Amino acid sequence: MAAHAAADPAPLAGVTVVALEQAVSAPMCTRTLADLGARVLKIENPDGGDFARYYDDVVDGLAAHFVWVNRGKESVALNLKSPAGMEVLHRLLDHADVLVSNLAPGATARLGITPADLEHSHPDLIAVEIDGFGAGGPLSGKRAYDLLAQAESGVCAVTGAAGAPAKPGPPVADVCSGLYAAISILAMLSARDRRTRKGAAVTVSLFDTMAEVMGYQLTYTRHSGIDQQPLGMSSPAVAPYGAYPTGDGQTVVLGTTNDGEWQRLSRELLGRADLADDPRFRSNSDRVRHREVLDAEIGAWCAGHDLAHIQQAADTAGIGNARYNTPREVLDHPQLTERDRWRRIDTPVGQIPALLPPPIIAGFDPPMGAVPALGEHTNAVLAEFGLTDDEIALLRLHRLIATAVP
Repeated sequence: MAAHAAADPAPLAGVTVVALEQAVSAPMCTRTLADLGARVLKIENPDGGDFARYYDDVVDGLAAHFVWVNRGKESVALNLKSPAGMEVLHRLLDHADVLVSNLAPGATARLGITPADLEHSHPDLIAVEIDGFGAGGPLSGKRAYDLLAQAESGVCAVTGAAGAPAKPGPPVADVCSGLYAAISILAMLSARDRRTRKGAAVTVSLFDTMAEVMGYQLTYTRHSGIDQQPLGMSSPAVAPYGAYPTGDGQTVVLGTTNDGEWQRLSRELLGRADLADDPRFRSNSDRVRHREVLDAEIGAWCAGHDLAHIQQAADTAGIGNARYNTPREVLDHPQLTERDRWRRIDTPVGQIPALLPPPIIAGFDPPMGAVPALGEHTNAVLAEFGLTDDEIALLRLHRLIATAVP
């Protein structure tokens, strides 16, 4: 199925974003903007480009990370280590609304495009920099990747199981930082439209983002003095809440979030009025203290019933429940397929399926643009922004630009 045509003008139509990006955090930010209709010019090193292009080759020779967060962008292969390359970049920035970067520590300073630099050279530009640990601290100069930010911020200590900490599967530091950056850009664009200000400088760090995501755990520990231990698929905050094997070899996830739900689970689902009336389980705090007893009782009941029976009974009782799925099972999940959440997008190796972005905006169909080949749009973009054929040829002669080879 081809990408649907937008029924109404895109929310960010007319907004141009220049991206000096790699890996996931900034690409997630700019892909979010592209999904809302912004034009994203992805500036890549002619010698290889974004290193996420080569994490693997499972998508018919392309990398899964790259195709995930780089649809809807134009790739301009430009060497920024030369004065001529930087001159071209500034010509692009002259026509841009936003610059997004997540380069190595100190890279924007070496290139002369820090927020202070841009305030003078491009005063109307919204400049957003995603870094690892934020400026001014003892870790500010360190490289930071998703895992490192998660480990440093305590996320890994509350993930997994006691004695076996783990990194959450998705790159949550990268994704959340990218989304915070996108939110900031939308706020600055809104402020600019109201003529309250022009350009703006925004920094978002992976570490600060993960500290924010750890808000509950940090608040709990500050006021209790207790480091909560990871509980696998359960939660230290509420009980019962977790995964239980079923009689037909599957796994059901059941959860309660208040005393009323606990009463319905125990009386209507389990048929155990004795548990509902037991003073050990009167409040959520009581149930958390006696989690192991509850898990054993619920686990024994689930082991005697198949998944379909448990889920139907839980739905009838108004108890939240889910099936534990693997990624392969999610690909054909009826909640995605029956709601037409998959689209076909173009890539250098042909069309592939991609999920629509989460926001459903009435009257707007996301463009779902193509995943670009390295340098695919170099010539066209440079010509559009005022470079002559001779200037482009000279840049290519000195290997300062590159154009995709089909």
